[in-house]
Amino acid sequence: MWSELPLFPEQASSVAGRVDLLYFFLVAVAGIFSVLIFSLVFFFAIRYRRRPGNMAAARIHGSTVLEVLWTVIPLGLTMVMFGWGSLLFLRNARTPPGSFEIYVVAKQWMWKIQHPEGLREINELHVPTGMPVRLVMTSEDVIHSFYVPAFRVKQDVLPGRYTSMWFQPTRAGKYHLFCAEYCGNQHSAMGGWVYVMEPAEYEKWLSGGSTGESMATTGQGLFERLGCSSCHRSEGGGRGPSLEGLLGKKVQLDSGQAVVADESYIRESILNPRAKIVGGYQPLMPTFQGQVSEEQLLQLVAYLKSLKKAERSTTQ
Repeated sequence: MWSELPLFPEQASSVAGRVDLLYFFLVAVAGIFSVLIFSLVFFFAIRYRRRPGNMAAARIHGSTVLEVLWTVIPLGLTMVMFGWGSLLFLRNARTPPGSFEIYVVAKQWMWKIQHPEGLREINELHVPTGMPVRLVMTSEDVIHSFYVPAFRVKQDVLPGRYTSMWFQPTRAGKYHLFCAEYCGNQHSAMGGWVYVMEPAEYEKWLSGGSTGESMATTGQGLFERLGCSSCHRSEGGGRGPSLEGLLGKKVQLDSGQAVVADESYIRESILNPRAKIVGGYQPLMPTFQGQVSEEQLLQLVAYLKSLKKAERSTTQ
């Protein structure tokens, strides 16, 4: 019903209904209070207007009951809004287990997308229904924002770091993709489509466009070509720490701090290796700034994630 209204997209993700419910609640509260306030303004303006026999206003000393009511009721409503919004935000911020990842690089004025299997897309994203999808995103130039109205999800895409968001499509179809952050004189043209397909159809599409080399395989080749394996030995004992099972673990730094080795940590360690030195190792690693592109960085991240998966399979 609502999708037939102008400027109101259909609900096509698992969180869309919850977001809309909160939105309708906020609109209803705002509408009720707007009508109430304006009605009282007009009523008092007419009821207590200056006229013969009523030229001077009566002194009002106030009412404790009224003071309590118009303090407690708005406070209660705002706390409901805060609690409801916070729970929805936290729910949407936690990526469900079992999500599969797709990598996105924004550039004026296009979206470059690569699936772990190696297939690439530009301004198009194909995903299956019923499965949570996590996007790992970065920008090559300025701030962009990945926005799919039908999914009710939006996330800024920043240069120099990784951001992520997730969604779980529930309805097959074709949905608009927009950049929601002004990014230059062709910002309005930076759009595309998200194609949600049934799982069997998606697998067929994925196999039909496969390049034969996954991102992890490409990243492994790049890892060897850059000479990373000479220092980061899988068995340990190299000039750099072993990278087996690194992703998602805490890393102890020589400063005494501990950081989680996520995608952003890997990216920073490649481009600015002296920023966070691992405890027990010398700052010998050179910077690869300008030698690898954003897409190649994501391929290296995919390779290191495959090492993590390999380690888990051997310990089970």
